[in-house]
Amino acid sequence: MILIIGRSDDPPITMALQALQEQGAPHQFLELRTLAQDGLQFDLQHGQLQGWLRLAGQRLPLSEVRAIYARLLSPGSRWASPQQAQTVSARAEQLLHWLDVAPCLVVNRPSAMNTNNAKPMQAHWIAASGFAVPETLVSSDAQEVQAFRELHGRVIYKSISGVRSIVRELTEADLPRLQQLRQLPVQFQALVPGEDVRVHVVGSQCLAASIACTAVDYRYGRGEQTARLRPTDLPAEVQARCLTLARELGLSMAGIDLRRTPDGSWVCFEVNPMPAYSYYESHTGLPISTALARCLMAADSSSPEDAHHEHASDGEPHPTQRPRAELGTPSLA
Repeated sequence: MILIIGRSDDPPITMALQALQEQGAPHQFLELRTLAQDGLQFDLQHGQLQGWLRLAGQRLPLSEVRAIYARLLSPGSRWASPQQAQTVSARAEQLLHWLDVAPCLVVNRPSAMNTNNAKPMQAHWIAASGFAVPETLVSSDAQEVQAFRELHGRVIYKSISGVRSIVRELTEADLPRLQQLRQLPVQFQALVPGEDVRVHVVGSQCLAASIACTAVDYRYGRGEQTARLRPTDLPAEVQARCLTLARELGLSMAGIDLRRTPDGSWVCFEVNPMPAYSYYESHTGLPISTALARCLMAADSSSPEDAHHEHASDGEPHPTQRPRAELGTPSLA
């Protein structure tokens, strides 16, 4: 059984459900906003722990789940009573724990997505995969930041965590505000010239889109700075590096942000473990949702023994990775 977990108002979820329907693949959908009624149930019977999925009046054995695609956005905050809110919170927590240990393909496990919660640490893992990364400074010292800017000329800044932020260039107008760094460190990077390329890794596939945009952050380009996306082919070595990077981070699906520099080299900025791929598919026609559906279908068609063997290490966290994910924390970029 293929299980989709998310919200029906989330475009990547709706596209994944549509792709499964088009492929004729049987599946079930757990709507996060119905956790007051639905969710997981575990019983200890004859010394054995057994689990079921309660879903719209049905009781489905968890042992039949072979593949899962989960986008753990917040289930919402409007509940009939404090008791109901507490029930939803407990069931959401239960989902997180189960997704980390379920003996099947999980796209992606919460523990694997923690790599996005500390961007400087993620950069170390990216560099270990063979990609170049931008010169980076994380600092709460205004003088140190000014020296970094003088060294590199053009510098951008963005969030250190997995919370989505707008990438901006550090300008003269920003310098008086550097004193605020004493309250919270910020990540600064040397601006890398070139063309943005977003790569979606889905299983063993790489689907890439080049982005032409003059804005520092193409996601927020407007008017003449509106981003123009088109499918693009990756050199074989870059494709192999992307596949290796996703695998090393325990991700069956990932959005990898690259930049192709004028001299033909490649720089990697970050890896998004819960990519909002719908934006890229709708602007380029890249069959990302179809690739995701087929990845889930392949896991669902394997025998229980094969599925457990093939995905036992799926989503295993990096050796130095420890923090636990929370609902709603992954970036949506």
